[in-house]
Amino acid sequence: MPRLSLPEDIAPKVGVRIRRSCSRRSGGAWKVAYADFVTALMALFIVLWLMNSSPKVKASIGGYFTDPRTFERTQAARPVNNSAEGLVVDRNNMADIRKQLEQALAAMPEFARLRDQVQFSVTGEGLRIDLLETEQGMFFVSGSSAPTAAGENLLHVLAKEMARLPNVLVIEGHTDAKPFRNAGPATGYSNWELAADRANAARRLLHSYGVRPEQVVEVRGYADQRPFNAKDRYDTRNRRVSVVVRFTA
Repeated sequence: MPRLSLPEDIAPKVGVRIRRSCSRRSGGAWKVAYADFVTALMALFIVLWLMNSSPKVKASIGGYFTDPRTFERTQAARPVNNSAEGLVVDRNNMADIRKQLEQALAAMPEFARLRDQVQFSVTGEGLRIDLLETEQGMFFVSGSSAPTAAGENLLHVLAKEMARLPNVLVIEGHTDAKPFRNAGPATGYSNWELAADRANAARRLLHSYGVRPEQVVEVRGYADQRPFNAKDRYDTRNRRVSVVVRFTA
Protein backbone atom coordinates (compact mmCIF):
# COMPACT_ATOMS: atom_id res chain seq x y z
CA MET A 1 0.00 0.00 0.00
CA PRO A 2 1.50 3.34 -0.95
CA ARG A 3 2.73 5.49 1.99
CA LEU A 4 0.94 8.78 2.42
CA SER A 5 3.36 11.66 2.17
CA LEU A 6 2.65 15.31 2.74
CA PRO A 7 4.49 18.26 1.37
CA GLU A 8 7.04 19.71 3.75
CA ASP A 9 5.44 23.13 3.76
CA ILE A 10 2.16 21.82 5.17
CA ALA A 11 3.60 19.30 7.60
CA PRO A 12 2.66 20.16 11.18
CA LYS A 13 5.47 21.65 13.20
CA VAL A 14 6.04 20.63 16.75
CA GLY A 15 6.99 23.58 18.98
CA VAL A 16 9.84 23.15 21.41
CA ARG A 17 9.59 25.07 24.64
CA ILE A 18 12.78 26.22 26.34
CA ARG A 19 12.39 26.65 30.05
CA ARG A 20 14.37 29.59 31.30
CA SER A 21 15.45 29.91 34.86
CA CYS A 22 13.81 32.73 36.74
CA SER A 23 16.76 33.20 39.01
CA ARG A 24 19.08 36.08 38.15
CA ARG A 25 22.61 36.57 39.19
CA SER A 26 23.00 39.36 41.73
CA GLY A 27 25.06 42.25 40.31
CA GLY A 28 27.56 44.56 42.08
CA ALA A 29 25.90 47.87 41.30
CA TRP A 30 24.90 48.37 44.94
CA LYS A 31 28.53 48.27 45.97
CA VAL A 32 29.36 51.19 43.70
CA ALA A 33 26.43 53.18 45.07
CA TYR A 34 27.45 52.42 48.65
CA ALA A 35 31.05 53.47 47.97
CA ASP A 36 29.82 56.77 46.51
CA PHE A 37 27.67 57.34 49.60
CA VAL A 38 30.55 56.69 52.00
CA THR A 39 32.83 59.00 50.00
CA ALA A 40 30.27 61.79 50.08
CA LEU A 41 29.77 61.29 53.82
CA MET A 42 33.51 61.47 54.46
CA ALA A 43 33.72 64.67 52.41
CA LEU A 44 30.92 66.15 54.54
CA PHE A 45 32.76 65.32 57.75
CA ILE A 46 35.96 66.91 56.41
CA VAL A 47 34.10 70.10 55.50
CA LEU A 48 32.48 70.26 58.96
CA TRP A 49 35.87 69.72 60.60
CA LEU A 50 37.48 72.47 58.51
CA MET A 51 34.71 74.90 59.41
CA ASN A 52 35.55 74.48 63.10
CA SER A 53 39.34 74.39 62.73
CA SER A 54 41.73 77.14 63.77
CA PRO A 55 42.92 79.74 61.23
CA LYS A 56 46.37 78.12 61.34
CA VAL A 57 44.99 74.75 60.23
CA LYS A 58 42.89 76.33 57.49
CA ALA A 59 45.90 78.26 56.20
CA SER A 60 48.02 75.10 56.13
CA ILE A 61 45.44 73.09 54.22
CA GLY A 62 44.80 75.96 51.84
CA GLY A 63 48.54 76.30 51.23
CA TYR A 64 48.84 72.63 50.38
CA PHE A 65 46.06 72.67 47.79
CA THR A 66 47.24 75.97 46.30
CA ASP A 67 50.82 74.82 45.73
CA PRO A 68 51.57 71.31 47.06
CA ARG A 69 55.26 71.29 46.10
CA THR A 70 56.05 74.59 47.79
CA PHE A 71 54.10 73.54 50.87
CA GLU A 72 56.01 70.27 51.18
CA ARG A 73 59.36 72.04 50.84
CA THR A 74 58.33 74.52 53.51
CA GLN A 75 57.29 71.76 55.90
CA ALA A 76 60.49 69.84 55.32
CA ALA A 77 62.55 72.92 56.12
CA ARG A 78 60.85 73.48 59.50
CA PRO A 79 62.86 72.63 62.63
CA VAL A 80 62.09 69.27 64.23
CA ASN A 81 61.70 70.74 67.70
CA ASN A 82 58.50 72.43 68.85
CA SER A 83 59.93 75.91 69.21
CA ALA A 84 57.85 77.50 66.45
CA GLU A 85 54.80 75.28 66.17
CA GLY A 86 52.46 77.44 68.21
CA LEU A 87 51.19 80.96 67.84
CA VAL A 88 53.49 83.79 68.85
CA VAL A 89 52.12 85.65 71.85
CA ASP A 90 51.88 89.31 71.04
CA ARG A 91 49.41 92.06 71.75
CA ASN A 92 47.38 91.26 68.65
CA ASN A 93 46.56 87.61 69.29
CA MET A 94 46.44 87.49 73.08
CA ALA A 95 42.83 86.34 73.05
CA ASP A 96 43.72 83.35 70.86
CA ILE A 97 46.55 82.23 73.14
CA ARG A 98 44.45 82.61 76.25
CA LYS A 99 41.63 80.61 74.70
CA GLN A 100 44.08 77.88 73.65
CA LEU A 101 45.44 77.56 77.20
CA GLU A 102 41.99 77.65 78.80
CA GLN A 103 40.72 74.91 76.51
CA ALA A 104 43.71 72.73 77.34
CA LEU A 105 43.14 73.18 81.08
CA ALA A 106 39.39 72.60 80.77
CA ALA A 107 40.12 69.14 79.38
CA MET A 108 41.60 68.12 82.75
CA PRO A 109 39.18 65.87 84.68
CA GLU A 110 39.80 67.77 87.94
CA PHE A 111 39.73 71.27 86.47
CA ALA A 112 36.19 71.94 87.72
CA ARG A 113 37.47 72.29 91.30
CA LEU A 114 40.58 74.22 90.21
CA ARG A 115 38.87 76.71 87.91
CA ASP A 116 38.46 79.50 90.49
CA GLN A 117 42.10 79.18 91.53
CA VAL A 118 43.54 79.78 88.04
CA GLN A 119 43.49 83.41 86.94
CA PHE A 120 44.51 84.80 83.54
CA SER A 121 45.43 88.45 83.11
CA VAL A 122 47.25 90.64 80.62
CA THR A 123 50.01 92.94 81.87
CA GLY A 124 52.54 95.14 80.15
CA GLU A 125 54.96 92.20 80.27
CA GLY A 126 52.72 89.56 78.73
CA LEU A 127 50.10 86.95 79.55
CA ARG A 128 50.11 86.11 83.27
CA ILE A 129 48.74 82.87 84.71
CA ASP A 130 48.33 82.91 88.50
CA LEU A 131 47.90 79.64 90.42
CA LEU A 132 46.20 80.84 93.59
CA GLU A 133 46.55 78.77 96.74
CA THR A 134 43.89 77.79 99.26
CA GLU A 135 44.25 77.44 103.02
CA GLN A 136 44.73 73.69 102.65
CA GLY A 137 47.23 74.02 99.80
CA MET A 138 45.82 73.55 96.30
CA PHE A 139 48.96 73.45 94.12
CA PHE A 140 51.71 73.11 96.71
CA VAL A 141 51.77 71.33 100.04
CA SER A 142 51.08 73.93 102.72
CA GLY A 143 54.35 75.38 104.03
CA SER A 144 56.41 73.42 101.50
CA SER A 145 57.82 73.73 98.01
CA ALA A 146 56.59 70.23 97.12
CA PRO A 147 53.81 70.32 94.49
CA THR A 148 50.53 68.52 95.06
CA ALA A 149 49.15 66.05 92.49
CA ALA A 150 46.76 68.74 91.24
CA GLY A 151 49.61 71.23 90.92
CA GLU A 152 51.81 68.82 89.01
CA ASN A 153 48.99 67.85 86.63
CA LEU A 154 48.14 71.47 85.90
CA LEU A 155 51.77 72.41 85.25
CA HIS A 156 52.02 69.35 82.99
CA VAL A 157 49.18 70.64 80.82
CA LEU A 158 50.58 74.17 80.75
CA ALA A 159 54.04 72.89 79.82
CA LYS A 160 52.75 71.00 76.76
CA GLU A 161 51.05 74.14 75.47
CA MET A 162 53.85 76.57 76.32
CA ALA A 163 56.52 74.34 74.79
CA ARG A 164 54.87 75.00 71.42
CA LEU A 165 55.39 78.74 71.77
CA PRO A 166 58.56 80.61 70.81
CA ASN A 167 57.98 83.07 73.66
CA VAL A 168 60.17 83.12 76.76
CA LEU A 169 58.75 82.53 80.24
CA VAL A 170 59.15 84.13 83.65
CA ILE A 171 58.19 82.18 86.79
CA GLU A 172 57.37 83.93 90.06
CA GLY A 173 56.76 82.75 93.62
CA HIS A 174 54.62 84.73 96.07
CA THR A 175 53.46 84.32 99.69
CA ASP A 176 51.11 86.07 102.05
CA ALA A 177 52.33 88.31 104.88
CA LYS A 178 52.08 85.66 107.59
CA PRO A 179 55.62 84.99 108.93
CA PHE A 180 56.84 81.55 107.95
CA ARG A 181 57.78 79.48 111.02
CA ASN A 182 58.69 82.65 112.94
CA ALA A 183 61.77 83.21 110.74
CA GLY A 184 63.44 86.59 110.96
CA PRO A 185 64.79 88.76 108.16
CA ALA A 186 68.32 87.49 108.71
CA THR A 187 67.74 84.01 110.09
CA GLY A 188 65.72 80.87 109.38
CA TYR A 189 63.67 79.72 106.40
CA SER A 190 61.39 82.65 105.57
CA ASN A 191 58.77 83.58 103.01
CA TRP A 192 61.59 84.69 100.72
CA GLU A 193 63.04 81.20 100.56
CA LEU A 194 59.62 79.58 100.25
CA ALA A 195 58.57 81.87 97.38
CA ALA A 196 61.80 81.29 95.48
CA ASP A 197 61.76 77.53 96.10
CA ARG A 198 58.19 77.16 94.84
CA ALA A 199 58.98 79.13 91.70
CA ASN A 200 62.03 76.96 91.12
CA ALA A 201 60.03 73.77 91.72
CA ALA A 202 57.51 74.95 89.11
CA ARG A 203 60.38 75.61 86.70
CA ARG A 204 61.73 72.08 87.12
CA LEU A 205 58.29 70.58 86.46
CA LEU A 206 57.76 72.71 83.36
CA HIS A 207 61.12 71.60 81.98
CA SER A 208 60.43 67.95 82.75
CA TYR A 209 57.18 68.16 80.77
CA GLY A 210 58.57 69.78 77.63
CA VAL A 211 59.46 73.45 78.16
CA ARG A 212 62.84 74.07 76.52
CA PRO A 213 65.85 74.95 78.71
CA GLU A 214 66.36 78.34 77.06
CA GLN A 215 62.67 79.22 77.27
CA VAL A 216 62.72 80.14 80.99
CA VAL A 217 64.69 83.38 81.35
CA GLU A 218 63.88 84.40 84.94
CA VAL A 219 62.83 82.81 88.22
CA ARG A 220 61.67 85.36 90.80
CA GLY A 221 60.83 85.13 94.49
CA TYR A 222 58.82 88.05 95.83
CA ALA A 223 57.69 86.79 99.25
CA ASP A 224 54.77 89.04 100.28
CA GLN A 225 55.92 92.16 98.40
CA ARG A 226 53.49 91.88 95.46
CA PRO A 227 50.19 90.62 96.90
CA PHE A 228 47.33 89.46 94.70
CA ASN A 229 44.92 91.09 97.17
CA ALA A 230 46.62 94.25 98.41
CA LYS A 231 43.71 95.05 100.74
CA ASP A 232 44.25 91.87 102.74
CA ARG A 233 47.89 90.84 102.82
CA TYR A 234 46.96 87.67 104.74
CA ASP A 235 44.58 86.47 102.03
CA THR A 236 45.58 82.91 101.06
CA ARG A 237 45.31 83.88 97.38
CA ASN A 238 48.45 85.96 97.88
CA ARG A 239 50.25 82.59 98.07
CA ARG A 240 50.69 81.77 94.45
CA VAL A 241 53.01 80.77 91.64
CA SER A 242 52.75 82.87 88.50
CA VAL A 243 53.88 81.99 85.00
CA VAL A 244 54.30 84.94 82.64
CA VAL A 245 54.43 84.39 78.87
CA ARG A 246 56.31 87.42 77.66
CA PHE A 247 55.33 89.37 74.58
CA THR A 248 57.70 89.00 71.66
CA ALA A 249 57.65 92.73 71.03
